[in-house]
Amino acid sequence: MSIFMCGIAGWIDFSRDVAKESQQVRKMTETLQHRGPDETGYYQDRHVAFGHQRLVVIDPQGGKQPMKEQKNLQEYVLVYNGELYNTEELRTALIKRGWQFRSHSDTEVLLKSYMEWGEDHVDKLNGIFAYAIWDQYKQQLFTARDRLGVKPLFYTEHQQGILFASEIKALLAHSEIKPVLQQDGVAEIFGLGPSRTPGHGVFAGIKELRAGHVGIYNKTGWKTRRYWNVKSHLHQDSVEETAQRVRQLLTEAVERQLVSDVPLGTFLSGGVDSSAITAIAANNLTKPLQTFSIDYQENDKYFKKSSFQPNQDNDFIDIMVAALQTKHQTFHMDNNTLAVLLKEAVTYRDLPGMADVDSSLLWFCQETKKQVTVALSGECADEIFGGYPWFYRQEDLEREGFPWIRSSAFRQHLLRGEINREIDIQAYVQKRYQETVDETPLLEGESQEASARRQMFYLNMHWFMPTLLDRKDRMSMGASFEARVPFSDHHLVEYVWNIPWEMKNDGNREKGILRRALTGLLPDDILYRKKSPYPKTYHPAYTKAVTEWMQMIINKKEARLFEIMNRDKVTELVQQKASSIETPWFGQLMTGPQLLAHLAQIDYWLETYDVTIDL
Repeated sequence: MSIFMCGIAGWIDFSRDVAKESQQVRKMTETLQHRGPDETGYYQDRHVAFGHQRLVVIDPQGGKQPMKEQKNLQEYVLVYNGELYNTEELRTALIKRGWQFRSHSDTEVLLKSYMEWGEDHVDKLNGIFAYAIWDQYKQQLFTARDRLGVKPLFYTEHQQGILFASEIKALLAHSEIKPVLQQDGVAEIFGLGPSRTPGHGVFAGIKELRAGHVGIYNKTGWKTRRYWNVKSHLHQDSVEETAQRVRQLLTEAVERQLVSDVPLGTFLSGGVDSSAITAIAANNLTKPLQTFSIDYQENDKYFKKSSFQPNQDNDFIDIMVAALQTKHQTFHMDNNTLAVLLKEAVTYRDLPGMADVDSSLLWFCQETKKQVTVALSGECADEIFGGYPWFYRQEDLEREGFPWIRSSAFRQHLLRGEINREIDIQAYVQKRYQETVDETPLLEGESQEASARRQMFYLNMHWFMPTLLDRKDRMSMGASFEARVPFSDHHLVEYVWNIPWEMKNDGNREKGILRRALTGLLPDDILYRKKSPYPKTYHPAYTKAVTEWMQMIINKKEARLFEIMNRDKVTELVQQKASSIETPWFGQLMTGPQLLAHLAQIDYWLETYDVTIDL
């Protein structure tokens, strides 16, 4: 199996000879070099141009891209970012149908799956992926994205054609695509940010192929359709059967993701999720597993206990390392570096992000890359098992609105007068919330509370989870590093979706059924530890750095931030170091210096991307 954490780009236009403008796709592809620094490849025909940047993890020779195949004198061309976990199963089925293979790559299996089964091949895939296939026979572009949206794919319909790429920056590298922010774009950044509406690319005309969707472009235009969603049905298994099944599905997911010809490790925070992945991985390897964690310089001195972060991770990491005999490293991040990398994090995300939560992960991946090229990470467990506080608070179940965005009125308050009057942040946020709630596949006959919980899980799956997956993909790829997320395995997600809340909350504990499933695999101190979120810094040096950055923005007459936000209100916020803001801007912890950093990131983004504001 060849595994590619890569960057893809392409341009289809039936009205012009794009081969004569091949430099455009070359420029687009070059912006994605961080995603795949090992190899660059191109394909062009009269109306088609593809580009590919490759990070080689397995089978260096077998999966060069763009990959071409012929059938009945017609050409099929693939550019692909991702990995298939059922490659051998598909290969065996294809061999039985007469196909031959010249490599061990999943790229070849993927392309021949399309050639054999047509558009329905996507239902057979198990993995994470975003890819595009040019079908010369049908004269069409076929694109697909994995079920949970682990791998990104953006596009824009342009004149008589379409452009696509792994990241927004690649689309903007085309000379005819401009970064324009219209009313809904402003509402995305200032109302929903750092999350965004599923399928929305923030800039005018730029969209993202939604998770679990395919997109087809031909001479009749562009169409998308959904090929996967969770399905609601009665859960028949007992508590013990459920725990056993969860353990089996998670174990299988981790085992599938341990395949690599380059050094591999795990991120280990000492929490239940990362510890479970680490334990399964360690039990499957013949040599000591490499594990990695992050902390901040002098964090032990400045740590502040809260209901969200009741304790530090270090003691729990030590317990896991001792139990599994892993080869462990903790990287201690300098707080000024944390602030400096806030800018770089924006350029990898193409949008204002989660402040130091992004920049620290970027640095963590950069440091880990010096030791291994691949690491397994614990994202997605909280969204599917119910690990966040809003799953437990009755007022959140009864409240209409995103439980992680309680700051809409405050966000609106910070906008400039005329923009404040033109854009109703709260109405926009509520509209997007309602769209997702209405899309939730409910189970007939369930109680009102059970339906509300399904809606809460669906919201998390389509909003909070993608925000973290975006972060993980962009920051890891920014370090030319591959991060894998076993909890996003669709078999596990499908099964857990229908486990009733009473079981998910087994023993009246957050993620109780997961803890029960892991009994005997993890030490009790880990198994019954209260959830603690991704570590943050409490060091005054970081607060000082972001406050000074924001002060520079305030002092700058032409600062882009104040084309949208009220300078006096932001100045007051900075003077207080945002310490008076009790309601987080987003999630659980985005207050104080994190909020200031986020606003500074917005200013940097507007200026660096030369964004045109067109309201």
